[in-house]
Amino acid sequence: MKYSSIVFASVFVIAVLAASAVSSADVDPALAKSNLKLTAPIDKWDEAVPLGNGLLGGLLWGGGRNLNLSLDRGDLWDCRTPEPLKQPDWTYDTIKKLVAEKDQAKITRMFDKPYNTFAYPTKLPAGRIELSLGKSQMVKSFELDLATATGSANLADGKAVEVFFSAAEPVALMRVSGGNELDLKILPPPALKKLGYKPARTGQASNGGTETKWFVQDAVDGLQYVVAAGSRKIDGVTLIAISVTTSRDDKNPLGLARKRIDSALGAGWEATRREHLAWWKDFWGKSRVEVPHEGIQQQYDLVKYFLGSGSRRGAPPLPLQGVWTADDGGLPPWKGDYHHDTNTQMTYWLYPTSGHFDEGASFIDFMWDLLPKHREFAKSFYGISGAVVPGVMTLDGNAMGGWSQYSLSPIQGAWIAQAFYWHWRYTMDEEFLKTRAYPYCAAMAEGLERLLKPGEDGKLKLPLSTSPEIHDNSLKAWLTPNTNNDLSLLRWLFGSLVEMARPAGKAEEAARWQGVLDKLDDLAVEGKDGALRLSPDESLKVSHRHHSHLMAIYPLGILHVEGSDRDRHIICASLDQLDRLGTKSWVGFGFTWYSCIAARAGDGERALDKLEIFVKAFISRNGFNLNGDYKRQGYSNFSYRPFTLEANFAAAQAVHEMLLQSWGGTVRVFPAVSKRWADVAFEDLRAEGGFQVSAVRKGGKTRSVRVRSDKGCLLRLRDPFAGEKVTWNRKDVRRVGKDIECRLRPGEVLEGRL
Repeated sequence: MKYSSIVFASVFVIAVLAASAVSSADVDPALAKSNLKLTAPIDKWDEAVPLGNGLLGGLLWGGGRNLNLSLDRGDLWDCRTPEPLKQPDWTYDTIKKLVAEKDQAKITRMFDKPYNTFAYPTKLPAGRIELSLGKSQMVKSFELDLATATGSANLADGKAVEVFFSAAEPVALMRVSGGNELDLKILPPPALKKLGYKPARTGQASNGGTETKWFVQDAVDGLQYVVAAGSRKIDGVTLIAISVTTSRDDKNPLGLARKRIDSALGAGWEATRREHLAWWKDFWGKSRVEVPHEGIQQQYDLVKYFLGSGSRRGAPPLPLQGVWTADDGGLPPWKGDYHHDTNTQMTYWLYPTSGHFDEGASFIDFMWDLLPKHREFAKSFYGISGAVVPGVMTLDGNAMGGWSQYSLSPIQGAWIAQAFYWHWRYTMDEEFLKTRAYPYCAAMAEGLERLLKPGEDGKLKLPLSTSPEIHDNSLKAWLTPNTNNDLSLLRWLFGSLVEMARPAGKAEEAARWQGVLDKLDDLAVEGKDGALRLSPDESLKVSHRHHSHLMAIYPLGILHVEGSDRDRHIICASLDQLDRLGTKSWVGFGFTWYSCIAARAGDGERALDKLEIFVKAFISRNGFNLNGDYKRQGYSNFSYRPFTLEANFAAAQAVHEMLLQSWGGTVRVFPAVSKRWADVAFEDLRAEGGFQVSAVRKGGKTRSVRVRSDKGCLLRLRDPFAGEKVTWNRKDVRRVGKDIECRLRPGEVLEGRL
């Protein structure tokens, strides 16, 4: 797949916006409060200032006279397949056979051990730029300006080193004020030795006042990549341009890197930055949220920044660490891969409500392009038609192995399919529904339909069923089919296809999907209306990080508080059970996922409690989720600190769920706001049905609501004013039960104020 030429194809469109680039007067003062301000030194890469443009990423850190810029590129991968995964018995039938024989040791040896034994496949770090500053230039502090996506190292002499990764060109620019003694080095990643690579070839050249240094790294399968930096001194300021190119960009990646560097240096700091600023101005203008909690507000704003920096249409989507691969001398945690049993799905929960559809399309387009590969995987590994997505996946869509209960569960594609469904529901793009959403969901459903077989009770069952990541990698993890995790995804997928069939022009297929849905079990609960179980014959009895058995509540929403009394009892009992068992075995995403579940249940107090714990105990000072209770504050027995992004994005989505929900055809404003949040506001958040919604809450009461229809349709708005007398801007507003209804044409607005 080629990305770099695509991700910056919009540069000419962005240039049109350049005249409206960000100035100091444009900066939202509320956003400025969320800027990172970090004291020096920063001596760990996972506390660095994160920068990026979707394809390229950088981490700015260091101390004293030394600065590091750790580099990454989203499509740098070693995608070799270990030999054990190529064997003819590496199949789903083998797993079924070994499970029946209770031979977990052999399952582990065949399907999990290669993941840990072989260094590849893996995401690759790109390298590092090291700057040695002048004797008088000691690093005092670091900053990240969110509005302009610019990082800086502030120096003791009052000057600064600034850096941005251009949103319009595939380069990064640094500007060093003063510092005639500046020394620049480019270092290849030492971890590449573990992959058997030959040492990189280094070089340098001088041309017209520009000093350029580089290394050329030969990888595998013909891949070659180049990291290069060129510097030029003008009036006491050193300007440095940085490029990471590959042989997939051009047959001569070094020549391309030098060309890009010369172009950026020739244009200069201000001209190159102008288009960059215009892009970020447009990004921040999509939507806005204000909550009365400084830590949560900053985390929300940082997460949106992570999305803009790490995910762009035309570039690979965010894997575990996004475009900020570890720079600690090793390869990235969990190989920096695409984990589909939680991580990728959570990472892309944020974008529909925030209105960042282009950034979300990075994931949608990527998975769509891999659909032929996953059809072949369904055939070769499972022996079925349809499509199946590997639960642990390389950049090119291949399986990587790992705990087979989850890395090779056929259900993961159903969860990915929800991203396609949500993209349609939030945009109401009929063409997308017909050409992407429905076909993708149908392909996943066909594969699962082929695997389902009637049990003794006549209900359809999967041959193997699990609940990530219950009982880890053990025989106990093979639960009685169907687990609530698997059953929830099955019920959601086939039910959603029934919903989509008619508007997709496939009305005749609705009966097929309904037929499968009718043959699925109901969710397994304790007693009559107790907590959701793990499986038909097993309950959750210990604290666990992964709330997979509660998928029906969130994110799938097939069990909700507006259902029957029994539904509400089940939801309440399930949350009570999690509270009783405690959080000792949770990691970061357990807290933010819980917040989403509680918010969907209408419980703003519980949602806020877990969100506060997350921002207090689980994030680094740069905002990254470090997965464990690394400060040892007593919330979890996990005290390690491997950086992954999914919990960050789930935290931002929890804020959305507290402020705005739109499932089931009804828009709900402030549905789960804590009493501690008396004053809250949001602007232009998106709702299902193609609506843009803004609202203000003051003194614990909703004061105003504004809804704009993008496509034109009936708006059903749950009365946000609690029955009080409201002034509406239209006369065709009517009350129907608890809801306000109004039919809006495209572009029309309904606005109400107390």
